[in-house]
Formats: sequence, C-alpha cells, structure tokens
Amino acid sequence: MQPMMGPVAAEPVFRRFLFLERRRCERSESRFGLLLVEFEPLQKTLATQAIPDVVLAIAGAMRETDMTGWYEEGSTLGVILTALNAAPRETVETAVVERVKNTLARRLSAPDAERVRIACYLFPEDALSNHFFYSDQEQTRPRARQSMLLKRAIDVAGSLAALILLLPVFAVVGALIKLTSEGPIFFRQKRVGRFGREFTFLKFRSMYVNNDSEIHRQYVRNLIAKKLDEGNGAFKIKNDPRVTRIGRLLRRSSLDELPQFLNVLRGEMSLVGPRPPIPYEFEHYLLWHRRRVLEIKPGITGEWQVYGRSRTTFDEMVRMDLRYIRKQSVSLDLKILLKTPLAVISGDGAY
Repeated sequence: MQPMMGPVAAEPVFRRFLFLERRRCERSESRFGLLLVEFEPLQKTLATQAIPDVVLAIAGAMRETDMTGWYEEGSTLGVILTALNAAPRETVETAVVERVKNTLARRLSAPDAERVRIACYLFPEDALSNHFFYSDQEQTRPRARQSMLLKRAIDVAGSLAALILLLPVFAVVGALIKLTSEGPIFFRQKRVGRFGREFTFLKFRSMYVNNDSEIHRQYVRNLIAKKLDEGNGAFKIKNDPRVTRIGRLLRRSSLDELPQFLNVLRGEMSLVGPRPPIPYEFEHYLLWHRRRVLEIKPGITGEWQVYGRSRTTFDEMVRMDLRYIRKQSVSLDLKILLKTPLAVISGDGAY
C-alpha cells in the first residue's frame, strides 16, 4: 500500500513525530497517549480501497491537536494523543476507543469491525510494559538493522573469547573469594535492561553476605536528587563498609565485572552500552534519565567507564550515555573497547 498523504502521515514521518513527542514529554515531565489500530486481519478480505477509507474517517474523528499516521505502513494506524494533562486513564481510553469503534461501525460490517484490534497506551505509565514508545530507534539511524546484527555478532564472539581466555582468572578470583569470606562466589542481582525488562545481573561477590542495602538505597536517592557533597561519583559509595578486603581489590581492578560476559552471551547485555541500574535506582529516575536504559541494551563498558567513572555526577553520566546512544556505531564501540583496558589498569575514578 502506498503512503497516504493529507491527514494521515506515512510511517517515517509518524515515527519521527512519535520520537519528538516522547522527547518533549521527557523534558517537561508531561503525558501523551499512543492509540494503535491494527487492520492486518482485514487485509485479505476487504476491497483495496476499504481500509484507506476507514483510516481517513478515523483521522477525521480525532482532535486537531492529535497526530494520525502509519505506525506500521498499511497495517497498523497510530494516533499520538497530545495534551492529556492529568486526565485519568479510564477517561482517555473510553473516549478515544469508543470514537474509533463508532467510526468502524459506520464503515464496516459488524464481523469486520470486531476483527480490528485497538489498543491505547499512555506515556510514561506504560513505557516499561511495552516497547511501542521506543521502537522508533531502529528508524532514526541509517543501516540500523545491519549495525545491530554486527554489534550482536561482536558481542557473541567477544564474550566467548573472553570467557575462554579468562578461565584461569575466574578460578583464581573464585578461590580468593571463598578463602577470605563466607558466601557464594557469584553475586546475583536484578537489574533493569532495555525497555525496562529485568534480568539477573552477575558479578563476583565483593561484599559480605546478608548486608543491609538501605545504605545504598539512601545514597542513590541523594545522588539523583543532587544532595551529595561535590566529588561523590555515580553508583558506588567510597569506603563502603559492606565491601570485603578482596572485594576492594576486585572493584578497583574491575575484576568483579568479568561474569557479565555471561550476560552478554545470553543477550541480556552488550559489550558496550550504559550500565544497567538496580530497580530501586530506576524508581527515582526522571523521565529523561530513563532514556539511558530504555533505548538501548546495557553494556559492560561504555563512555562513562572510559572517560568518567565515579569522578562524574549522576546527570553527567546520563548525558554521556545519551551521547553514546545518539552516536552509536560499530566503530565507536571498537574505540571504547580498545580504551577500556587502559581505563581499568589506571583505576582512575574506581573504588
């Protein structure tokens, strides 16, 4: 089906508007909605012109401030519902969905109208439960699909090679952990990945078991709220009493991060990308902070680890991650990977 002109935007234009509206709401801490109307079940049974006629009728039934276009060209119509303010979800869904159903009832037979799937999502409330608000990322970078496949191939090859080559290091570190403190060798923790999906994050254990996480929770709240003294960096606490003696060495040398090659191999992380937050950290994020997590797969290393580490503020770290997301390429990933060993050896900003 050819892109429609007039009141219905073609897919690239609609995706661009969705991207801009999401960015605007992230900055202003405001809300918008995304209505999706899926016509795919009708494509084989209706006349060629029937769906375009219905689409134009739906566009005409929307408010002038709403943006109507193809979320997926020819199969899924999208409507960006702007200026929702504090309207309750039930009010928005009832009003918009009923308007679409009434339009379908006037243009289609009852059985055909029932086959059209309608869904309404609100931002930011539904941003974590589905990827619709962030699926534009593949549309905004040239050759993105090929680049992502190549990035994944590098992730698999690199993590496999690292796990094989570092097997003796795993054995030595595991033995040191067991000999110096009680508890398991590996530390497992829930982290937030791309699109807000949680996964089990692996590290060598650097803390005593059964420690109280409240000290870190409070630190994170103060860090994001800018209530810490200047010079306190992101994520890690200086002189954390929960860390073991061998754990301090592991942290400073970044050896505690090595098990994350398993996360990369499983597809939960990448070699290069933003660090994945703990769920209770993510709860305190502002909307613009969330982009560092939702738009891209988290990584073992990245611009923050190479250029900033714990010398930077939280907001500076987020801006570095967002800059990486904008500029992301295979060549940039390779550049960061080549600089990571020197950053690890120097230990500058690590504790």
